[in-house]
Amino acid sequence: MKRTSLKNIEAFRITDSHTNEVFYGCNQEWFGTHWQRLSGCGPSVVSNLILYRTRTNPTRDDKINDKASCLSLMEEVWGYVRPTPRGIPSTELLCGFVKAYGLSKDERVVCSHCEIPDDSSLRPSSGEVVSYIERALDADAPVAFLNLCNGDENNLDEWHWVTIVSLARSDPGGHAMARILDKGGMNDIDLTLWLDTTQNGGGFVYFTLR
Repeated sequence: MKRTSLKNIEAFRITDSHTNEVFYGCNQEWFGTHWQRLSGCGPSVVSNLILYRTRTNPTRDDKINDKASCLSLMEEVWGYVRPTPRGIPSTELLCGFVKAYGLSKDERVVCSHCEIPDDSSLRPSSGEVVSYIERALDADAPVAFLNLCNGDENNLDEWHWVTIVSLARSDPGGHAMARILDKGGMNDIDLTLWLDTTQNGGGFVYFTLR
């Protein structure tokens, strides 16, 4: 089994300074309003990507070191990554929002996305999807994963964004499992099962700076 992973998954570790509870990544349930908590998976995942870049880049001065500072980041991101009445249901929409956020920081964001269409005949192969995710992780870039229909994979919520931090596969065209961050914790999903059974598709996104 080959495993490809981010260099420092512990960079996602967040502590609540009041309760000492430990989380991995941002949780949309931390948002202040009902609508944010209901639709905030996309902004939370983008916050995860920014959190990782910040904590693994020693030249940056950002201090995101506990739950409260992560929530401040999430609220800032919400100002640019703002869900529509249908959430953020496409990779292209998320890319546009993140590029706008990057411009607000005088950063040019380069977006790479891998679309999984509704029509299964138009989808990339499992091997192509796995290779795409491995390229991102090899570049130390977390992957935003949009699941519009979880199919037979019960460890995913429908119409939902999560963050992929590692991938394990048996061979280039074989079975693949992904480790994700969601709701402040880590979980493993059967990526091959999702690809084989999802009805509405979704997609994958990662970002780099130029």
